[in-house]
Amino acid sequence: MGRYDGRVAIITGAARGIGAGTAKRFADEGAAVAIFDINEEQAAETAAGLGGAAQAIGVGVNVTDAASVDAGVARVIDELGGLHVIINNAGITRDNLLFKLTEDDWDSVMNVHLKGAFLMSKAAQKTFVDQKYGKILNLSSISANGNRGQANYSAAKAGVQGFTKTLALELGPFGVNVNAIAPGFIATEMTDDTARRLKMDVDEFRKLNAEANPVRRVGFPEDIAAAAAFLCSDEASYITGQTLYVDGGAKI
Repeated sequence: MGRYDGRVAIITGAARGIGAGTAKRFADEGAAVAIFDINEEQAAETAAGLGGAAQAIGVGVNVTDAASVDAGVARVIDELGGLHVIINNAGITRDNLLFKLTEDDWDSVMNVHLKGAFLMSKAAQKTFVDQKYGKILNLSSISANGNRGQANYSAAKAGVQGFTKTLALELGPFGVNVNAIAPGFIATEMTDDTARRLKMDVDEFRKLNAEANPVRRVGFPEDIAAAAAFLCSDEASYITGQTLYVDGGAKI
């Protein structure tokens, strides 16, 4: 019997990377999983790849568009029979130093990370409040503390932490827990793309980041998935409004 038997979870930006790893963990623990992604084909492929025993669907959703979000959430409730967990993982990067950062770079990052978390949480909260049960988990980052070349991303991820605290205050009386995870360096397609953009070898890039934290290794999607599986479980019912740094001690 899994921790998430009878539960339905939505994970945004879950066609690959941290989202896909988290979807697999939740499916392995018994949840019915809806994979939201801007690319519906990739979302469906990832859902199918979770295994025959998993009840999973891939849904094409633009988290910056309220109508798309509302339609996606309604489909999940209809097809999977309810909603208990949402994980706001969708994210993009548009890195550059301030003098090169465009208005579109700023708006795109803010919209996906912050507006996306807002729209998803708003769409789910009525169901959560009505049933007096729900878990919202937002993905922040150690970049919330500042990172050269990421003024937009850092501001968005710091905003996620403030958003998390506020929702915890508002929704706590209705049986809803709201927390965040702030990953450190996680080996994903996104960070591999960063290495290539910097004209660095991917393995060397990972090695340098591993040497920058006390445990001397990079993180993997499974590390974030394990933390998410705990924070969204009933074992964590007395934890809300918190941001858990999963970063190999880089924040120390």
